[in-house]
Amino acid sequence: MKTISKIVILFIMIILSDNGCKNAPSSEPASKDDFNYFVEQFEDIRILKYNLPAFESLTPGQKEYIYYLSEAALAGRDILWDQNFRYNLLIRKTLEAIIESYSGDRKSEEYKAFLVYAKRVFFANGIHHHYSSDKFNPGFSKEYLVSLLNGSDLSKLPGDLGQRVDKFALFLTQILFNDDLYAKKVEQREGTDMVAGSASNFYELVTQKEVEEFYASKADPKDPRPVSLGLNSKVIKVNGKVTEDVYKSDGRYGSAIDTIVKWLGKAASVAETEMQKKEIALLIEYYTTGDLRKWDEYNVAWAGNTGSMVDYINGFIENYEDPLGMKATWEAIVNYTDLEASKRTAIITSNAQWFEDNSPIQPQYRKEKVTGVAAKVINIAMLGGDCYPASPLGINLPNADWIRKEVGSKSVTLANISNAYDKASQGNGFLEEFAFNAEEVARVKEFRTISDALHTDLHECVGHASGKLADGTDPNALKNYASPLEEARADLFALYYMTDNKMKDLGLFPDMKAGEVAYDDYLRNGLLTQIVRIKPGKDIEQAHMRCRSMISHWAYEKGKAENVIEMVTRDGKTYVKINDYQKLRTLFGQLLKEIQRIKSEGDFEAGKKLIEDYGVKIDQKLHAEVLDRYAKLNLAPYTGFINPILVPVYNTDGKITDVTVEYTDDYLGQMMYYGKNYSFLPVKN
Repeated sequence: MKTISKIVILFIMIILSDNGCKNAPSSEPASKDDFNYFVEQFEDIRILKYNLPAFESLTPGQKEYIYYLSEAALAGRDILWDQNFRYNLLIRKTLEAIIESYSGDRKSEEYKAFLVYAKRVFFANGIHHHYSSDKFNPGFSKEYLVSLLNGSDLSKLPGDLGQRVDKFALFLTQILFNDDLYAKKVEQREGTDMVAGSASNFYELVTQKEVEEFYASKADPKDPRPVSLGLNSKVIKVNGKVTEDVYKSDGRYGSAIDTIVKWLGKAASVAETEMQKKEIALLIEYYTTGDLRKWDEYNVAWAGNTGSMVDYINGFIENYEDPLGMKATWEAIVNYTDLEASKRTAIITSNAQWFEDNSPIQPQYRKEKVTGVAAKVINIAMLGGDCYPASPLGINLPNADWIRKEVGSKSVTLANISNAYDKASQGNGFLEEFAFNAEEVARVKEFRTISDALHTDLHECVGHASGKLADGTDPNALKNYASPLEEARADLFALYYMTDNKMKDLGLFPDMKAGEVAYDDYLRNGLLTQIVRIKPGKDIEQAHMRCRSMISHWAYEKGKAENVIEMVTRDGKTYVKINDYQKLRTLFGQLLKEIQRIKSEGDFEAGKKLIEDYGVKIDQKLHAEVLDRYAKLNLAPYTGFINPILVPVYNTDGKITDVTVEYTDDYLGQMMYYGKNYSFLPVKN
């Protein structure tokens, strides 16, 4: 189950696209409203920075705790790069060496193209697009790459590559320029060997069939508390036998894991409560041993710690990048509570049982007692691993079904990340281009902020936390369709309640039009605008996009008889018009009921049919139109962030007495700094 909803790459990301600005100068904020969020834009990416509101009001001890956790969040960066592709670290180090030492013409068009390529690779944590998973086209020639290598300080290349640069150049150009080699990071096309066809580094010399048989032999269907098999390992063959290379201190990624553990230990030494110390000790033990039972024990403790001002995520958690939906990428965030905004999520969680009892799903798949649903609004202090540079907007963890059932979960909404999107995207013309009419534009502008926040809250706080599996259902039964179906389940739960009078009764909405705005935005995105991220002729492959496409196209088709949703063409442009919001809500409820049944019963074939029939294919004529309209706006469909710099202040005894915050506008500079100072894995060549 995937419950960090990367809504940063959900519909808000496309709704709040870039304003087309050029690179902006550094601007230290005199106040929150003076903060300059925009950094730069290149290709299909814009870079923002986020601020840390009220950080100065935290205690010195809390700031020190955040600093140590932030160092732990940065220490695992190499792990993600290696997980994404086996040669990523080698390629990154080569790009860094060229950028640092190239002595040729840095003003030429070819060098500018190289620099854009390097920025894209840094953004994606590898040579494959972070969203489509297609390998990047370098944008310059093989010959120019060779000249870059020859014009750089060869001693800065990894290992002894500088001594055999000709052979290395041949090897590197094959990887980067051969379109048929390592073409997809994640291959999920039906009928393919998804393991053999994926460039991600979770498997080596094994087939999909071998992997599935390997884990089937390990699964215990009678275990009421099953571990997340395969979460923290690479599957390999040793002497012809399939086995696991486990991520742990004395195993795979050991040197980076040991550095993470070092900083976690420092964090534990200044933790405010015994509960914090206990959970970190369990996390360290898990990292040391690789024991998945210990990971579950840690998650039970972490989920139970709901009262801390400062919190974090650190580990191998989400399995979006594994075509089989088992292997987890490494990620980390550090955060502190937004006390005022958390009053909103407190209202939702205190009514979690009401939402569960009144949901349209079958009674036998509702939770009789919603346990431990804790939620709050947070401000991010540091992003790391698979949360950097592209950040989530909402988080709901742990992922294990049995922990969520017995202990509960924690949900958060990332306030300062959402605020950065909002502020940097005002007045970009995107809404005016794709909304049906001026009335819709005005309604969205008036209510979008609260609508987006409530949709995220409901999705994370009660959507992912809702429902239960039937006895004996395998949590992994939905396989490669589990991710889009789980995101659809949480999205539908939120959408269903967005137009319920309960939202106004609880004081969450100033006007029920805010719920209608959620429907406007969602359907416009799912039926129309999200496809600006897809290349012509391609299918939808990313889990969140499949989720939104499936929901929107299913609702459109099922509502045709009563004209619930209309696709209107005006002056050669296509628009989405919702004619009946309450009938649309009923449709959302019907689909939610079916998807909960699919999950509860592990009905793989039904889940597969929903995604393949409604979530994958794109109308090519509509696609061409939308791409043309979008191109004229000079926007970027993907957004990421550079981190603030946390600077410890020491006394004469060498003890930290304070931590200050500095902001930078240098995206490339941060990437180079991280490459030099947070690289702990050996580079294989």
